[in-house]
Amino acid sequence: MNYFLSKLLKLVTLLIAVSIISFSLMNISPIDPVQSYVGADMTRVSPEQREEIAEYWGLDEPKAGQFINWGKAVLQGDLGTSLLYRAPVKEVIAERFLASLTLMGLAWVLSGLIGFLLGVLAAMKQGTWLDRFIRGYCYVLASTPGFWLGLLLLMIFSVWLGWFPVGLGTPAGVLAGDVSIMDKLRHLFLPVLTLSVVGIANIALHTRQKLIDVLESEYIRYAKATGERGISLIYRHGLRNISLPAISLHFASFGEIFGGAVLAEQVFSYPGLGQAVVDAGLGGDVPLLLGIVLISTIFVFTGNVIADVLYKVVDPRIRRGEG
Repeated sequence: MNYFLSKLLKLVTLLIAVSIISFSLMNISPIDPVQSYVGADMTRVSPEQREEIAEYWGLDEPKAGQFINWGKAVLQGDLGTSLLYRAPVKEVIAERFLASLTLMGLAWVLSGLIGFLLGVLAAMKQGTWLDRFIRGYCYVLASTPGFWLGLLLLMIFSVWLGWFPVGLGTPAGVLAGDVSIMDKLRHLFLPVLTLSVVGIANIALHTRQKLIDVLESEYIRYAKATGERGISLIYRHGLRNISLPAISLHFASFGEIFGGAVLAEQVFSYPGLGQAVVDAGLGGDVPLLLGIVLISTIFVFTGNVIADVLYKVVDPRIRRGEG
């Protein structure tokens, strides 16, 4: 119980800190929320109308007062109203978070599985051409910007080959009820591929090095002396010992996955939370931006807590307080 209470206290402190920082950064930016609300042509709005708009959205109050009012509303479960979407922030986030969660979830699972398998394979074939090929492949991926890879996949598979749609989350001009699962999967394929490919490198290289360290340990030499070889040796004595660092690294990648989703959604015009946070930042939509910041912070923090719990499940020494 004390463990979860301490985690809850850390989460509350973190939410307050990121809210203050995000609010401060938005207020020192040159973006005018009223102009973003009205549009590019401010000549259509008189000074009196501008004041009325600012008063309606509470923008005429001191900055500290705006933040305090927003905080009081959040404690009552109200995240405010989005200036850009003219809708409650909770509805905007709920609509877009599901799309982003599907995208990030698929990419996270694929990058973890493929990266782990490539790392194990490279370690088992250490020093061979296959090991050099996997390492070279990972080094190239690690130095490749995600947005550039997304543009490259877009040009090859959408523009040149025409196998997948250029962007969006569903076919344009089709009612939501008429969109099939295959249509959604076709629109998801390239964004998921972009996110998962970028996340493979770190997991593969980390897993490879950890497994090499395990294979050079004394208990592995003893297992070899008793006649164990190949897959059986790796499965019985290797995978369990490298699972902890793999879990740690993979769950720590929640933040990277979310950051990568922002770029991927921009490249593929995917209507998710990442695209909404960019629109909120460029449009001066403070309520929407702060709402997304809170949700993303909880999302990343939850991933770290799950990793801590899994440590105790995987390693009995941690449960007993020995490690």
